[in-house]
Amino acid sequence: MGKITGFKEFARAAAPYRDAVARLRDFDEIYTPHDEARLATQGARCMDCGVPFCQADNGCPIDNLIPEWNDLVYRGRWREALDRLHKTNNFPEFTGRVCPAPCEGACVLGITDPPVTIKNIEMAIIDHGFAEGWVVAAPPATRTGRRVAVVGSGPAGLAAAAQLNSVGHRVTVYEREDRIGGLLMYGIPNMKLDKRTVERRVDLMCEEGVEFVTSAAVADGGGGSVDVRKLGEESDALLLATGATAPRDLPIEGRDLPGVHFAMEYLTESTRALLDGTAPALSAEGRNVIVIGGGDTGTDCIGTSLRQSCRSLTNFELFPTPPLERASDNPWPTWPRIFRVDYGHEESAAMFGPDPRIYSISSKSFVAGDDGALAGIRTVEVALRDGHFEEVTGTEREWKADLVLLSMGFLGPEHEVSDPLAIEYDPRSNYAAEYGRYMTSEEGVFAAGDCRRGQSLVVWAINEGREAAREIDRYLMGSTRLP
Repeated sequence: MGKITGFKEFARAAAPYRDAVARLRDFDEIYTPHDEARLATQGARCMDCGVPFCQADNGCPIDNLIPEWNDLVYRGRWREALDRLHKTNNFPEFTGRVCPAPCEGACVLGITDPPVTIKNIEMAIIDHGFAEGWVVAAPPATRTGRRVAVVGSGPAGLAAAAQLNSVGHRVTVYEREDRIGGLLMYGIPNMKLDKRTVERRVDLMCEEGVEFVTSAAVADGGGGSVDVRKLGEESDALLLATGATAPRDLPIEGRDLPGVHFAMEYLTESTRALLDGTAPALSAEGRNVIVIGGGDTGTDCIGTSLRQSCRSLTNFELFPTPPLERASDNPWPTWPRIFRVDYGHEESAAMFGPDPRIYSISSKSFVAGDDGALAGIRTVEVALRDGHFEEVTGTEREWKADLVLLSMGFLGPEHEVSDPLAIEYDPRSNYAAEYGRYMTSEEGVFAAGDCRRGQSLVVWAINEGREAAREIDRYLMGSTRLP
């Protein structure tokens, strides 16, 4: 695929973000317009390798036909590239923006050279498709008479709903928030995924016949909630796609002080206020912010705090600084665990000077001020020895902080939805359902996405939503035409 000698002739040239200082003035997306000439050149770098590891177990979880659409973009055949992209991915406009691109980590060219800019090309294909009017609603020609209820409108729930609707089932998606999208709507800030992009896809699904119910707290039916047992009784199948939303806490002294919040609480409130055109009840404006924990969520807290004009910003990481190159125990094609500068780190450096991350540091206690609110945090440096963290004597320190955001991952799903169904859990408190089959211990009740596998990537949620839809279709019809 691509040009036969392209990988020898052309260097990797990833699409740049907007200027760091300029983009801090708004919540618009950080991306620059697509350069079709550059993208064609980057598509030419695809090697036509015998085994495209970008599609293999360590690469793309939804088996995107990456070499094919790389070649089509190189040849300027954008409509065909869009058709190939949609073959495996319901929502490339989401993954092209927020996926960390395990496909690039597994790219064969990456063994000796920087990999192909797969993620840039994917995003450009779908954006081009929408701009040209090629992406339109495709409702099913007939209906099966079967009804499926989906609880949760994140990427797993939406992918499953789209697939099940495409073969004629009546699908209703229930979302406890006031807008559809789950993690895509409120867990990822607007500058990384514009909410109009999410709403555009949801509108298409509505045209295709998917029904959405918002502000629907699905539980045991008490307190005004929607009874999940009744949903199961009224539907031919029930899919739980509730995500892994129980956050990991930091139970140290002072945890209950005003000013200590979970990252997702902060990000949700910030995005809701932005969309509603109101001032956020929880804001970083004028505050000394410390984000505890890294990853995408930590970076999103950094970017949001900067846009809200925080006074200072620091990011604590428990683990040591990652290496610049792959370590010996992290060979290709596994995901490269290396030092990266994401958009929030770049913005913080542009605003305050140094990279905001402090590595090998452990939080000991939160400090109260005279008013009883958070005023600081005490820490100690740690060293990782034989898989265990040991405190380094004499490195205790107190930091100013009046807003601390806890971004340390998630423990699993909340159980308000699942407890009334009496389904079984795995040892990590996820809904127990075999991968590839997706049915829980209760007949006709399925689970997919982070609530089944644990905290993971959007692209894995799409994978599980699509596969669960196939198994639900098989369960309902005896066989399935879904891929």
